[in-house]
Amino acid sequence: MPTSVRTAVIAGATGLVGGCVLAQLIASRAYQRLILPTRRAPTLNDPRIELRSARFDALEDVLSDAHGPALDLYCCLGTTIRKAGSQAAFRAVDFDAVLALARWARRARARRFLLVSAMGADARSRVFYNCVKGEAEDAVRREGPDSIVILRPGLLDGERAEVRLAERIGLALTRPIRALLPASLRPVRAEDVAAAMIDAARAERPPAVIASAAMHGAASR
Repeated sequence: MPTSVRTAVIAGATGLVGGCVLAQLIASRAYQRLILPTRRAPTLNDPRIELRSARFDALEDVLSDAHGPALDLYCCLGTTIRKAGSQAAFRAVDFDAVLALARWARRARARRFLLVSAMGADARSRVFYNCVKGEAEDAVRREGPDSIVILRPGLLDGERAEVRLAERIGLALTRPIRALLPASLRPVRAEDVAAAMIDAARAERPPAVIASAAMHGAASR
């Protein structure tokens, strides 16, 4: 496969943000190939979509034909402890799989690695979720490719396939006062996170970190 063919690898393409990234990339025609390491097929169809096994322990085999400076990797992986079943299972997704993708991206000489993290990510945090997100960020910076963009959205607003009770409650509580909240505390639409991610992939010199406040309205710019 010629390295000049623009390729996007989208990990987590059946999730909330990843699904928005996939939809926007289908509409944009910016890439000739859209490779999805996934356990289930997305609802969207496009002839450029290539489904691959979500074997993050065997990425050299799964993604053997994707490499070079025309490659961008969109990492939208994320779960909850409740869905994963344990802290160890949560860490396997939000740290181990994320780092495996970053390491592969470096070996594949990817142009850019874009990671959806979370507001409050901090490896020194006593909150397990924030700590794992922070540790993943630090590991990606150490072992990923040269160009890395980390997005830290706050509470995500969008229709998920599964119910996240805490997220749903948070959205309901903030809805009446959303206009009064500072941008940093306002829920951010998944479409805006995806658009900010894609904008960062296209930029010549994107910021290393994109805060939640900077994502608002990105999909309509």
